[in-house]
Amino acid sequence: MNQENVFYATGKRKSAIARTWLRPGSGVITINNKPIDKYFTVESAVKRTLQALTLSDLRDSVDVTVTVKGGGFTGQAGAIRHGITKALLAFQPDLRGSLKKAGYITRDPRVKERKKYGQKGARARFQFSKR
Repeated sequence: MNQENVFYATGKRKSAIARTWLRPGSGVITINNKPIDKYFTVESAVKRTLQALTLSDLRDSVDVTVTVKGGGFTGQAGAIRHGITKALLAFQPDLRGSLKKAGYITRDPRVKERKKYGQKGARARFQFSKR
């Protein structure tokens, strides 16, 4: 494989981490060694994954290979979109303005808050009884 035409980036959302490789090609997208439509059974996850490629009109001119771990399908789709966006910026830096305006460059920082000791949950408390 020719290393100078391969662009790598890591995308994250919630607890999902996506390692993304982008190379010029014919539009083949592989996630964990499966085609995108076989990996994601939900159409909204497929759409979210392809948003950056659709916006930049590179859907049919680059091949994307992704290894994703952790989270559910929504978090994984967001992580893949973030990884594809960062790889696109390495591939074509002039896309930065449109991708930033769409909000794809910024990592979604929301993560589940941890449960505190002596409590029912992160914010939930045990019921207080005066007597």
